[in-house]
Amino acid sequence: SRISGIGLEEIYRETMLFHQSAFKENNTGLPFRYESNGNNAWRKYGEHHAWNPESIGLLQWSTRTNDYRKFKEFSALVDRENARPAFVRGCFNLKRNPIPVDQVEPEEKIMQRFVTGAMSYGSISKEAHEALAIAMNTIGGRSNTGEGGEDPARFNTPKMSAIKQVASGRFGVTNNYLTNARELQIKIAQGAKPGEGGQLPGYKVNEIIAKTRNSTPGITLISPPPHHDIYSIEDLAQLIYDLKCTNPRAKVSVKLVAEDGVGTVAAGVAKAYADLITISGGEGGTGASPLSSIKHAGLPAEFGIAETQQTLVMNNLRGRVKLQVDGQLKTGRDVVVMGCLGGEEFGFSTSALIVLGCIMMRKCHLNTCPAGIATQNEELRKRFIGRSEYVINYFRFVAREIREYLAQMGFRSFDDIIGRTDLLEINPEVGNWKMKNMDLAALLYMPAKPGEAELKSAITGLKKVEEHIDFELIRDTSKAIKGKEKIWISRQLKNTDRTIGAMLSGEISLRYGETGLPEDTINCTFRGTAGQSFGAFVVKGVTLKLEGDANDYFGKGLSGGKLIVVPPTGSTFRPEENIIIGNTSLYGATSGEAYIRGVAGERFCVRNSGAHAVIEGTGDHCCEYMTGGRAVILGRTGRNFAAGMSGGIAYVLDADGNFDFYCNKGLVELLPVEDRADVVELQELINKHLLYTQSSLAMDILTNWEEYLPRFVKVIPLEYKKVLEEQKLRELEKKLQLTEDNTARHE
Repeated sequence: SRISGIGLEEIYRETMLFHQSAFKENNTGLPFRYESNGNNAWRKYGEHHAWNPESIGLLQWSTRTNDYRKFKEFSALVDRENARPAFVRGCFNLKRNPIPVDQVEPEEKIMQRFVTGAMSYGSISKEAHEALAIAMNTIGGRSNTGEGGEDPARFNTPKMSAIKQVASGRFGVTNNYLTNARELQIKIAQGAKPGEGGQLPGYKVNEIIAKTRNSTPGITLISPPPHHDIYSIEDLAQLIYDLKCTNPRAKVSVKLVAEDGVGTVAAGVAKAYADLITISGGEGGTGASPLSSIKHAGLPAEFGIAETQQTLVMNNLRGRVKLQVDGQLKTGRDVVVMGCLGGEEFGFSTSALIVLGCIMMRKCHLNTCPAGIATQNEELRKRFIGRSEYVINYFRFVAREIREYLAQMGFRSFDDIIGRTDLLEINPEVGNWKMKNMDLAALLYMPAKPGEAELKSAITGLKKVEEHIDFELIRDTSKAIKGKEKIWISRQLKNTDRTIGAMLSGEISLRYGETGLPEDTINCTFRGTAGQSFGAFVVKGVTLKLEGDANDYFGKGLSGGKLIVVPPTGSTFRPEENIIIGNTSLYGATSGEAYIRGVAGERFCVRNSGAHAVIEGTGDHCCEYMTGGRAVILGRTGRNFAAGMSGGIAYVLDADGNFDFYCNKGLVELLPVEDRADVVELQELINKHLLYTQSSLAMDILTNWEEYLPRFVKVIPLEYKKVLEEQKLRELEKKLQLTEDNTARHE
């Protein structure tokens, strides 16, 4: 442990406490009967919980009545608990050198440092999500969409979340979503359960949430860990670059976890040209977190922010990024201590929900929240009594208390205390037999600041979006963008030309939103080798054809556009036997089409939630975690096909008869293509593939259709199949009812 800890003596003593308690007799002479210790939920005689009926009641009372004195009772209760601290920050005292409070910067400026945590629409209700957004937009802070996307109807209104999160699930991450943001946050992990992804149970996915997330109602949505498209710091740098190309006006932040070594990771993130780094502590938790995760993973936010601050300063990188921190922050004192450890901005999640009415029932994942917050049940949502005004009151109270602490410490601006660990001192009165060996000095270490010359050398030359080829594309297609005139252009490419089409598509989204342009309005033909992320986030109306080959992340986040890849003119190799696009193609695609005459690397169509794609062979992990769309593979696949696939359909040409060996059948079923609708759909997709790529393989299949059709295998997720069958049944019942009604009227 970074702060040392316990030894054999303490282990022995704690073990004996259980034994003594178990065999202790009460005044009746009977053995002691164990009650719940309240390890997860609060119990009257159980262990201490920072959020308890008294603290929850005082906070809700103060914010609903706009009573600052009652809030001071709440903060006094929370800070008084520092006598037996539940958080590391409770072990510190603040040094005093008082000045008049009216000399301190105003509350309005301090509130701009506040953000609400990444709680997705889906995990919490529409009413709660929008109340948080309205409150933060009112005070000049920022709310976070979480990884569930956002209803476009909220864009450019007071209900819009300023921070749009981009997580491994890519739920609802379209070009339009990205262009309507002040900040784009890449979620590497969750503080409460690092290394694990999220999960939204199917019973929380109603029609509106499914539409927002480009999925199907009733289907469980799994958000895996982010290693599917971020294997290294270079991959993260590429995603940062992709987002900056798509929306050059937005800041890009990266959410990291407070674990040992986070400082080293943060240094890499700073070098990858992120604008902001969020350090998330392990004290919080998502509604769907398993108990094994929230109790035994992640570290206190104080560890993470201190290590990150120290590492960035020592490497002359602190000036490149802002640091944000979250981890059960409640009061002005919490914020001030975190600021001294290095935080500049501060995230509030649980406390904000409690202000809206949360009573910590810990039923979030069950969809049974009695306060109407963490539920999609319409009857329960009627119980929601929260208002954005309550959240505004809360943040104003916190800012007011911060001003009071700054005055006590002798500082006029919050900027003056950031990273000043010399303003903290270890409280000698805090401690017990179990804490006696703790050493908090490592958290208070303050590295020497670099000189001005060193600092300038660290900051100069920060990489912005270079002279991107899309600037030319935007200029040359201005008639199409402004007047929807069809246009054709061609360009030569080299592999340093990355993320082609994203910035162009962002300009279209700014004008037309999700609608985009009419199909094939802008037609671009490129020749050569495309760099990473060719066609990323391309929108409807844009068609990019590549005569050559492409690197990794081809079609990342495709948002309605059309991508075509064919071998260079005059090629003599067999396309169906050669790789033409790299790994992790069409990752997180939400809509659009892709036709590739050749073979893809690994992880083709991973996280696809709506795009239709035809390809002539793939590597391992094809269609992994797919939630929608269609994939047609006219050749061999690698192993682990369809792992975690919960939606959409794949059609695979099983020419060798051994596809079931390569398919991960944990969540899917393999069926022959017999249904007439499936046959028509498959034939149409192969027809388009032939039309756009002149594929000899597609020609052979269509010419000998009766011979090839029995070799195709339909891969469909079991849960998705069940939902489709239920939909068909409901449609049939409606038709029967209409028939009966018409018959009755006729009679």
